[in-house]
Amino acid sequence: MKDQNSLSIMILDKEYRVACPPGEQESLKASADELNKKLSEIKDKGAVIGTERIAIMAALNLCHEMLTGKSLEIEHSNLTTRIEDLSQKIDTTMREIQLS
Repeated sequence: MKDQNSLSIMILDKEYRVACPPGEQESLKASADELNKKLSEIKDKGAVIGTERIAIMAALNLCHEMLTGKSLEIEHSNLTTRIEDLSQKIDTTMREIQLS
């Protein structure tokens, strides 16, 4: 029987089972995807050799981005774009309703 408070994720093609509070599964999956993206970027550059070193460099890069606010800027930009898209959809729908 699976533990409902855990989640299986893949990091560098290796499966890990991690504790995960209810309702946080999607966020954890997104975090694993972001980590895999960073790991792949470092691995593809070929400047760092060895899984452990690649993982440390990815962790360092993610922490640096977090502390410098880069990830928040990207998230803010994405949210702004989504809000603008929703606003346009609302405007379009309101115009259609008025024309009806």
